[in-house]
Amino acid sequence: MSLREDISEERAVDAFAQPAAVRLASVRKSYGEVVAVDGVDLEIHAGEFFTMLGPSGSGKTTTLRLIAGFERPDEGRVELDGDDVTDRPPYARDVNTVFQDYALFPHMTVADNVAYGLRVKGVDRAERRARVDDVLQTMRLPGVGGRKPSQLSGGQRQRVALARALVNRPQVLLLDEPLGALDLKLRQEMQLFLKSLQQELGITFVYVTHDQDEALTMSDRVAVFNHGRIEQLGAPAEVYERPDSAFVAGFVGTSNELERDGRHYAIRPEKIHMGDAGTIPASGMHAEPGRIREVVYAGMVTRFLVDLDRGGELQVVRQNLETSSAEALDAKGRAVVLEWRPEHQLEIDKAGETEGER
Repeated sequence: MSLREDISEERAVDAFAQPAAVRLASVRKSYGEVVAVDGVDLEIHAGEFFTMLGPSGSGKTTTLRLIAGFERPDEGRVELDGDDVTDRPPYARDVNTVFQDYALFPHMTVADNVAYGLRVKGVDRAERRARVDDVLQTMRLPGVGGRKPSQLSGGQRQRVALARALVNRPQVLLLDEPLGALDLKLRQEMQLFLKSLQQELGITFVYVTHDQDEALTMSDRVAVFNHGRIEQLGAPAEVYERPDSAFVAGFVGTSNELERDGRHYAIRPEKIHMGDAGTIPASGMHAEPGRIREVVYAGMVTRFLVDLDRGGELQVVRQNLETSSAEALDAKGRAVVLEWRPEHQLEIDKAGETEGER
């Protein structure tokens, strides 16, 4: 039976009738006086592409290691498919982990690297060969089984690492910043490949990254971590469009902060329309006159930094649908009017927490 058929058969039961693929109950982990994970409660659904997003030191990687069994929680419980695995070692959990550095054996061929886990489990040679060939085909790596990792590109080595993890047909695949060593173009290609692969196989992916674009591109749901806790959990569009806190608004995408009438707001740069000075704002729109201080042409978009006449600054993003770089850069120093719809600003209280959209 192929990898696709095997996993599809296992996932045939209605996902809503199954226990959570991963469940953390009040999990806490400290290293001396440093609290890495602070009472996290979390449920990840079967067949979900779930991303843990946050800056360095936010607790996301430690949480992944707790799921994998590389770390034991000081408090709380870790469950996989309804079973308490808190005290089980990594090899006794139905998960596999893909790391940023690939962790391939340089002296082994690709086929031997992929088959390593099967050989440890005592799977016979004929089945090992068949499963390795199948998973390499799935990873779009036919014909590379006899090569060494050093003979492959970075993207190919990453797919070999994925193949080695998936050949064991784990219940959950854990991915710890697996694309961090790749260049931008290859990373973007791998993002699309990973999402397509996850949808094709239907397996549960738990993905750790500090890259907001990766999280927004690939995930079914995102948990935003900060100081060992989950600041917000939701679909990518929900987290981006309706951040629960000033931290989320600032970390997930670019966000302007603006004070009006003693109140503080967050506004996304792409929500602001920029018109010529003297433009009369449309009815119901907020408007601020200002002058363009800096212009950054970035290919698909141009970023403008505008000094407001009454003080402060706002960043505006405009798509370059018909604008050349020269036209964009010539806007520097121009007087403009910025306007936006009131529902696109999010009020932030003095403690930095958002109070909801206005």
